[in-house]
Amino acid sequence: MDFDALFNEQLDSLKNDGNYRYFAELERKAGKFPRAASHAEDGVRDVTVWCSNDYLGMGQHPKVIDAMIEGVQRTGTGAGGTRNISGTNHDHLLLERELADLHGKESALIFTSGYVSNWASLSTLGSRLENCVILSDAGNHASMIEGIRHSRAHKVLWKHNDVEDLEMKLRAIPAHYPKIVAFESVYSMDGDIAPIEAILDVVEKYGAMTYIDEVHAVGMYGKRGGGVSEELGLADRITLIEGTLGKAFGCVGGYITGSAALCDFIRSFASGFIFTTALPPAVAVAARTSIAHLKESEMERAGQRRQVARLRKMLDAQGIPHMDNNSHIVPVMIGDPVKTKMLADHLMDEWGIYVQPINYPTVPKGTERLRFTPSPLHTDADIDHLINALTSLWKQCAIAHAVA
Repeated sequence: MDFDALFNEQLDSLKNDGNYRYFAELERKAGKFPRAASHAEDGVRDVTVWCSNDYLGMGQHPKVIDAMIEGVQRTGTGAGGTRNISGTNHDHLLLERELADLHGKESALIFTSGYVSNWASLSTLGSRLENCVILSDAGNHASMIEGIRHSRAHKVLWKHNDVEDLEMKLRAIPAHYPKIVAFESVYSMDGDIAPIEAILDVVEKYGAMTYIDEVHAVGMYGKRGGGVSEELGLADRITLIEGTLGKAFGCVGGYITGSAALCDFIRSFASGFIFTTALPPAVAVAARTSIAHLKESEMERAGQRRQVARLRKMLDAQGIPHMDNNSHIVPVMIGDPVKTKMLADHLMDEWGIYVQPINYPTVPKGTERLRFTPSPLHTDADIDHLINALTSLWKQCAIAHAVA
């Protein structure tokens, strides 16, 4: 059997639908973010990155870089094993204490990525709690969906951010069944924010556990960067707060925080934690440095909010449609996969602007978009250049403007 032919048949279908994923080959430049070198067939050139999840530029912060260098020089380049077999380094425990403090919880547990922390935690909770029912927001990330699926627990979908629908579905579940309500704070594609307080009010009536994914919010919101739950003063009412080290903190890895019993439960039963090599200790050192810095510094968050507001105002002035939300994510709506990729290609080739086209299945068909994430290191001139490029291309490509 010609397996390559079978593979290529489905790849060709993706390409014909405009949903094939092309990756930009970038080389980040420490000290020059959001600039990067783009490697392509016609050579190497500088571009401005407009879609990075390194939201605050902490991946190039001198204190974070120095901390990782010190960590490598002191501990080497790897952990040497799983956490269970020689891989638990002192720096891992220091990071977990930092994270527990960030969210006001008793304990924390770090993973190799945010995807793994969601997958491992939800799959473990759902599979180990007898008769468990997991109520999942319809907009949840793939990592949460996969974790719930792997758990084989009964799954109930509730309409995105719809508290009335959530209550109706909670009411229908037998009172003695363990219930977990899983949702995100900031949803990464639309940039909308969950009605966390209203969700908690309902969940507490039915004795359910709350599981919140704050990966797009940690470092970004709250007085110390503890996420939307900290900003709203609600973290103490949430059972489990999950986050990432790979976005606003500028490193790599994922984590959960909660009670000591909860974290020990996941530590003891989650295959995604037990059977994988631990994060390099130097990464833990850098992440802890970044978290500690953002607990004290408001400068990065304030600069980022300013540039988000400026970009939105200028998009409005040009009638370029973008999804209205209260977060740092600015989705510019196109609604067609071919045009979305064409615009992204033109921005890169003609203007030196890199933004990744977002197509199905990441977003529903018909909602294709360019997703911009301004940082405090994008200058006013960068925003002016982006607006000029979008305005020019909007006319060339005959894309509808927003209605005033």
